[in-house]
Amino acid sequence: MFSGILKFVLGISLALAVLIGSGVATALYFMNRVSMPAPKPVYANDTPAVKAKAVKIQQVTSSPTPASQAKVGATPKPTSQQTPEAAKEESLPPGSFNARVSWPKGLSLRSQPTLDAERIGGVGFNEKIIVLEESDGWQKVRLAQSKQEGWVRAGNTRKSEGEDDSQQTQETQETQKPQQQQ
Repeated sequence: MFSGILKFVLGISLALAVLIGSGVATALYFMNRVSMPAPKPVYANDTPAVKAKAVKIQQVTSSPTPASQAKVGATPKPTSQQTPEAAKEESLPPGSFNARVSWPKGLSLRSQPTLDAERIGGVGFNEKIIVLEESDGWQKVRLAQSKQEGWVRAGNTRKSEGEDDSQQTQETQETQKPQQQQ
């Protein structure tokens, strides 16, 4: 009789151990699958650098197939890239000028020159834009990178003649040095 009770208790204990072990293993498996971060979404209004980084990450994570690998003897074909001089040669429409956003929080790009108009995008601080026209306290602008057009409030941009990004960073550093010395 004692051996029968011992077998029963041992059987129940073994069954519980197997159930608990399999439950823990299943829980760990699903927690690991769920805890992997999803890839960052890429939106249409992202800068080209962000889009290129997202494509690079996707290429690294995907395994290459033999068909997609380059041939050993193949020479790369040159691509046509615009030089800075060629980009400057692109003429602006009459009456328009290059500018940068001076409002620190950026600007809302609207479909019409009213506050009630639909918001079609945004423009970040110090982003390059082309002011196409001005009308009643509003400016019609074209984003330099995406070529998207819309309206922003006037007075939140500053005209920039022939400035490049290196000049902007140098000016910012020069203005910050005297402040740090005080």
